[in-house]
Amino acid sequence: MRITHWIGGKAWTGTAQRTGDVYDPATGQVGGQVDFASASDVDEAVTAAREAFSRWRNASLAHRANVMFAFRELLNARKSDLAEIITAEHGKVLSDAAGEIQRALEAVEFACGIPQLLKGGFSENASTKVDVYSIQQPLGVVGVISPFNFPAMVPLWFVPNAIACGNTVVLKPSEKDPSAANFLAELFAEAGLPDGVFNVVHGDKEAVDRILVHPQVKAVSFVGSTPIARYVYETATRNGKRVQALGGAKNHMVVLPDADLDLAADAAVSAGFGSAGERCMAISVVVAVDPVGDELVGKISERIAGVHVGDGRRPGCEMGPLVTGAHCDRVRSYLDAGRSAGAKLVVDGRGHSIDGDDAGFWLGPTLFDHVDVDMSIYTDEIFGPVLSVVRVPSYDAAVDVVNANPYGNGTAIFTNDGGAARRYQNEIEIGMVGVNVAIPVPVSYYSFGGWKDSLFGDSHAYGPHGVHFFTRAKVVTSRWLDPSHGGVNLGFPQNS
Repeated sequence: MRITHWIGGKAWTGTAQRTGDVYDPATGQVGGQVDFASASDVDEAVTAAREAFSRWRNASLAHRANVMFAFRELLNARKSDLAEIITAEHGKVLSDAAGEIQRALEAVEFACGIPQLLKGGFSENASTKVDVYSIQQPLGVVGVISPFNFPAMVPLWFVPNAIACGNTVVLKPSEKDPSAANFLAELFAEAGLPDGVFNVVHGDKEAVDRILVHPQVKAVSFVGSTPIARYVYETATRNGKRVQALGGAKNHMVVLPDADLDLAADAAVSAGFGSAGERCMAISVVVAVDPVGDELVGKISERIAGVHVGDGRRPGCEMGPLVTGAHCDRVRSYLDAGRSAGAKLVVDGRGHSIDGDDAGFWLGPTLFDHVDVDMSIYTDEIFGPVLSVVRVPSYDAAVDVVNANPYGNGTAIFTNDGGAARRYQNEIEIGMVGVNVAIPVPVSYYSFGGWKDSLFGDSHAYGPHGVHFFTRAKVVTSRWLDPSHGGVNLGFPQNS
C-alpha cells in the first residue's frame, strides 16, 4: 500500500523521491510505504492552502459550523473504520483506539460552536457618537505537526479550531502511522470542506523544516518530545510565526498513606501501561509516601500479572506492542540500565506472556521499585510500559520531588484528605492536576497543556486557548454621522 499526500482536495503524489516503511507493530511486518515530502511538496500544499484562504476566511460562521457538524457526524459514523487503521499502524488495542477517537470527537464538537466562540465586544458611544468594537480574525495558513501516539486525536485538537476560525491548514502527521490523517482528509472533503482548506503532507525533518520557515505559514502547532518542541519553537518564532509547541513529560502520581490503595494500584496500572505507555499523559512515576510503599508495590505487581498483552485486534487484549522495532529496543534498554543503577526490577516485562506474533514489537508491563531521581529510568522520558516507584518519607518530600522535575505536564494525587488535595493542587508546579484521577486530560471546553519543559509558547491546545491561538484581535472605532435606511422586507431574517 502506498500512502500519498493530500493537497488541494485530492491525493497528490508529488516527487516521491524518498519513502518510508509503515509497519504493523503486532506482526513486525511492513504494511505499506509512505511518501516523504520534499520542500517543493510542502510549497505545493502551502500554495493550495493560501489560495483557499481568501475564500474560506469569508465563509460565514454558519457555513463553517455546518461543515464542522457534518464532519462530526461522518467521523462518528466511521469511527470503527478509523480505529482499525490506528490499531494496524500504531499497535494500540481497538478499544484504546476507539477511546482516542471519542476524545477527538469532543474537540470537534467544541469547534462546532464557533459562532458563539468568536463573538466580540461592543461599546456604544465610547465617545460622542463613536462606537468601539472588537473582532477576531483568522491568521491565514497554519501548520500542524503531530506525533505518532495519537494519530487522530492530536490532529483534531488543532485542525477543527483552526478551520472553524477561518484558517487553512497544512498537517504533517507522524510518518510511523500516517494513514489516519488521510482518512480525516477524506471525511473533511465529504463534509463539504472546500479544496485546499485542509492539506496533508507526509515525511520527516525536511517537511517539518520547510513548514517552520515558509513565509506564508503564519502559525505552527506541535506535539512531540521536548528537544524537538524546543527546536520547533525556536525555529518558527525566529521566522516570525506564532507557535504552540507541546513537549515531553514525566508524570508523577503521589500516593498518600490515607489513600485507597486498591484504587491507587488500579490507576497506576491503567495509567502506566495503557497504550503501552506511549502517552504524554501516562503515569511513569509513582511517588509512594511512607509507609505505603511495600503494600502498594505488591498490589501493582498483582495487577500487572493479569494484564492481557497482545495483538489489539484479538479479543480480550488490553495492551498492544510498541510502535516500531527501534523504539521497542530503546525502551527495553532501560530495563538493564535501571537494574545496573541499583533499582529493583520487580516485574520484568520481557517475560510477560504475549498473545500475538513473536515478530511483533513487544514489551510487557515493567515495574521498578526503590528508584532514585538521578537514575536514567527516572530522568528520561522512556515513553513505554515502564513504571518507576520512588519512595519518600512525607507529603512535603513528595512535592519537592515533583516540583524539582524539569517537566510539568500532568500529575495526580491519591488521597482521602481534602485538605491535602487542595494544598497539592495549589503548591504543585504542573499544568494539569488530577485528584484521584490518574490521567487528568481536560475536557474539550478547557485547554490542554503543561508547564516548564512540557510547553513552549503561551497557548495551550484546544478549548479557549485554541480559539485564541488561531485568531488575532482587531479593534474598530467608528463614527456614522448620518443614519442609513434599508428597504422594506417582510420575510423572516435568514442567517447564511
